[in-house]
Amino acid sequence: MRFDDIDLLRLSNRERRKLIGHNVSMIFQEPQSCLDPSERIGQQLIQSIPGWTYKGRWWQRLGWRKRRAIELLHRVGIKDHKDAMRSFPYQLTEGECQKVMIAIALANQPRLLIADEPTNAMEPTTQAQIIRLLTRLNQNNNTTILLISHDLQMLSKWADKINVMYCGQTVESGPSEELITLPHHPYTQALIRAIPDFGSAMPHKSRLNTLPGAIPLLEQLPIGCRLGPRCPYAQRECIETPRLTGARNHLYACHFPLNMEKE
Repeated sequence: MRFDDIDLLRLSNRERRKLIGHNVSMIFQEPQSCLDPSERIGQQLIQSIPGWTYKGRWWQRLGWRKRRAIELLHRVGIKDHKDAMRSFPYQLTEGECQKVMIAIALANQPRLLIADEPTNAMEPTTQAQIIRLLTRLNQNNNTTILLISHDLQMLSKWADKINVMYCGQTVESGPSEELITLPHHPYTQALIRAIPDFGSAMPHKSRLNTLPGAIPLLEQLPIGCRLGPRCPYAQRECIETPRLTGARNHLYACHFPLNMEKE
């Protein structure tokens, strides 16, 4: 695991915390449950601003932090900062809480922003607002964004590259458009087929495409390919762990890859 050409696993705990604390931030899903319900938004935001980002005199630090908190709220699209800073999390909408979470994540000026399902269970309009905000941060602040989601359709519109994982293993990785058009791994294909097609009429109570079985427990992971017990294409060779292989930027880990004749 490397960041900025530094092997994180070789660092001591103190060095790793310092590197991650200065360069990496994370946005969690369900923002209302991640914010402190007993504390006002303004206080939570001010507390999240690290002291090392301030370069002035020590007695001016508190005033600077308040101005910095207002600046962060404006940057994420919250115009009425006075009302937002006086509010408790339960007094804000889910979209506003997510924007506050993004503002807190930006407080340490990260180079890498990890967004874990940032639009989970949100209305389509709010989803579009959050994704547009993350796109602006990526373009204007030169911030790398690692977007974690099960929605491949949304990812294909906003991400340059998609990395598909199943039970902790990377099963396919490649450019967004190519991966959606020509998936080589059965799990990627299953994720794409699970997306409802609203362009055609769906029969009443029709079932969505799903894989049989359920995700295994971490203590009972199958040997070889971890999708093997659920994979419709599994054969005897799948008891051996497949290696990542492929051509150019499109890699896959499967003994029997799909859509190879179309390349």
